[in-house]
Amino acid sequence: MPGFALDPQQTAWCAHLRALAAQRLRPVAERGEPGRVNRPLLALLGELGLLDKLFTSGALELCLLRESLAHGCTEAETALALQGLGAHPVLRAGTDAQRARWLPQVRAGRAVAAFALSEPDAGSDAGALALRAEPDGAGWRLTGEKCWISNAPEADFYSVFARTGEAPGSRGITAFLVPADRAGLTGRPLRMLSPHAIGALTFDGVRVGPADVLGAPGRGFAVAMDTLNLFRPSVGAFAVGMAQAALEATVRHTAGRGAFGGVLADLQSVAHRVAEMATRVEAARLLVYAAAGAYDEGAPDVPRRAAMAKLLATETAQYVVDHAVQLHGARALERGHLLEHLYREVRAPRIYEGASEVQRAVIAKDLYRTLDRTDADPHGTDADPHGKDGHRDGKDRHVDRKDGQGDRKDGRLDLADARLDKEPVR
Repeated sequence: MPGFALDPQQTAWCAHLRALAAQRLRPVAERGEPGRVNRPLLALLGELGLLDKLFTSGALELCLLRESLAHGCTEAETALALQGLGAHPVLRAGTDAQRARWLPQVRAGRAVAAFALSEPDAGSDAGALALRAEPDGAGWRLTGEKCWISNAPEADFYSVFARTGEAPGSRGITAFLVPADRAGLTGRPLRMLSPHAIGALTFDGVRVGPADVLGAPGRGFAVAMDTLNLFRPSVGAFAVGMAQAALEATVRHTAGRGAFGGVLADLQSVAHRVAEMATRVEAARLLVYAAAGAYDEGAPDVPRRAAMAKLLATETAQYVVDHAVQLHGARALERGHLLEHLYREVRAPRIYEGASEVQRAVIAKDLYRTLDRTDADPHGTDADPHGKDGHRDGKDRHVDRKDGQGDRKDGRLDLADARLDKEPVR
């Protein structure tokens, strides 16, 4: 992949978005009720044409959009991203009738979308979904629960993933578009660390028919992964935007805060920590851009690149915000302080749309899958390919590995049944 440097037009657009977030969007966001969908904010995002970008942008442009909004107004960024997450299955897998019914409303900010995959007992292993789609005439009835669904229970429609049973595991899942007013569908809000609209849904024999299917029966997991592969790098962009805001606040604070006869920035330990924060933010940003560029180019390794981008960016944001709080001291923990807000916001992205542990598993699985078995070194002789002792030691290690761990074959982890590509979502 080539190196990334934004052109002047992209740089100007990002600056415009940051100003828009701070001057136009943040005041509306602050008037919203915590834990509820902010419909005036969605309407403003629609009026400004930003929701339309969800359906017309490539992955890199989406990342720039999310990073810039997150820098100035995390609530606006989240509201926008959740519209995209919930509506993308309709855009990519919906029928003409489904698109015509819902997408114009989503673009305008008049309809609220939600992506309903996670369940009480199916997060990281999304292939273990228990929501049942039981045959009923020409259609199905949905029975079960969904949990930690963003925009629930206030969304106007849900992209729902249920088990229709065509095959075991992820191959027996179907995606459905379920309007919120469908009989038998109820929900309740959940109170979370960061007060966004998140809830649980109960499906009590909810009727769905062929016209409600997104894509094809039994292919719902592919619909979910198609959505996540696009949005996962931009979760990293969201994290980078928050990290950048925390970094800038820290530079300003340490440059002006008096301490020990000078300012905090005069202390080498402080200056070096800020330098480390800045370096990690830039590294995360470049990895996010590279993953987005790979998606736009149709590269074959998009899932691995997307996982790397989300992993590094969200972990980096947690590091940067935490150290920013430490360097600000107690003032950063006061309600209403930027860093108090970011400290609550930054934790969830390490979990939703694929927890950090799952991202590592996805990366590892892809690395081992791309290794030709004939290239594997079962005896561990790479360090001394010609030495007799090295070969003997490698052979001994191979025997120990075989005896001690039955899940290894020819010196490689057997990941075939690990279900590591089943990622949790919001």
